[in-house]
Amino acid sequence: MTTIRSIDLFPLSDYRQTWGLQLKTHAEVLAGADDTVIFTEHKPVVTIGKAGGDNNLLVSPERLQALGIDLVHTDRGGDITYHGPGQLVIYPIFDLKRHYLDVHRFLRDLEEVAIRVLAGYGVSGFRVAGRTGVWTDKGKIAAIGVHVKKWVTYHGMAFNVNAESKVNFQHIIPCGISDAGVASLEDFSGKIELQTLVPQFEEQFISVFGQNRAD
Repeated sequence: MTTIRSIDLFPLSDYRQTWGLQLKTHAEVLAGADDTVIFTEHKPVVTIGKAGGDNNLLVSPERLQALGIDLVHTDRGGDITYHGPGQLVIYPIFDLKRHYLDVHRFLRDLEEVAIRVLAGYGVSGFRVAGRTGVWTDKGKIAAIGVHVKKWVTYHGMAFNVNAESKVNFQHIIPCGISDAGVASLEDFSGKIELQTLVPQFEEQFISVFGQNRAD
């Protein structure tokens, strides 16, 4: 049984600075620190993962800049996505040697965490074969993309909480998937304060990954 540590970065955080914190935390976990989950809400940013390219960006970088949206090419898996206000971003930095040496299982377990949180609101979240993430009958609600170095993970999951989180998805083809839309928890339950979801995610990380909570 390992222990999970939680870091909360609220209000809005800068994506690049948080990426730096992930790398610092990655080094700490690799050296023996507790598995760690960073919870945050980002300033508007479009990120493009290793599997993506600018072809799924529907406006120019200059247009994004004019709209106040940053553009970052990152080292996570997956294609293109958006982070911004109303979205809870979750970065689990776990040493998989403490759990299992299976990245695909880790992705499925991240999906399971989100599915269980949704169930607490009476929302049915589900997987779609061949498409990493969590879906609802109103669209994709959680996007997942990770990087694993020396069996320690970073990057993670973006969970759409409030309707405002969906606005700037119009500028991209999310995850390169053109035949499905995006959903938010507010579509089912009304507006929610993001930070109230943190304890629920912490609980499900503990449940799914068999960890104790760090003091």
